[in-house]
Amino acid sequence: MLLATARRRVAAWRQPRTSARLARALWIAWAVIVWNVVFDHAIVVAGREYIAAARRAAAAPGGPFANMDDWMRPAVTRGFWMATAAGAAVLVAGVVAVSVSARATGLRQPRDMAGTSADEGLALGSETR
Repeated sequence: MLLATARRRVAAWRQPRTSARLARALWIAWAVIVWNVVFDHAIVVAGREYIAAARRAAAAPGGPFANMDDWMRPAVTRGFWMATAAGAAVLVAGVVAVSVSARATGLRQPRDMAGTSADEGLALGSETR
């Protein structure tokens, strides 16, 4: 009973429309993850550069100290734009790939024996009445 239910759910995911919707959701999730990783990396690198600059400033007697805002504010802006570009690239690539794949597998309306889709048949039937 449990196995049959699991098989039905997996079979539902194999339907073209459902699998395309699932693929789009996964690509969106992947784009969000990429955005977060790139942004975090930019902040971590800026933090390491600030720590190195603060150590150098502390070693020099009487020199200017390293202000954290001078290092981190530009890093946030730079990280935001780098992360947005990377996330957008992943998102665009994924949506295009899913669209091309859906078109190649024929996700359009199923055609009946006369060669018209179900929507066209309804429209034709309403015009003749």
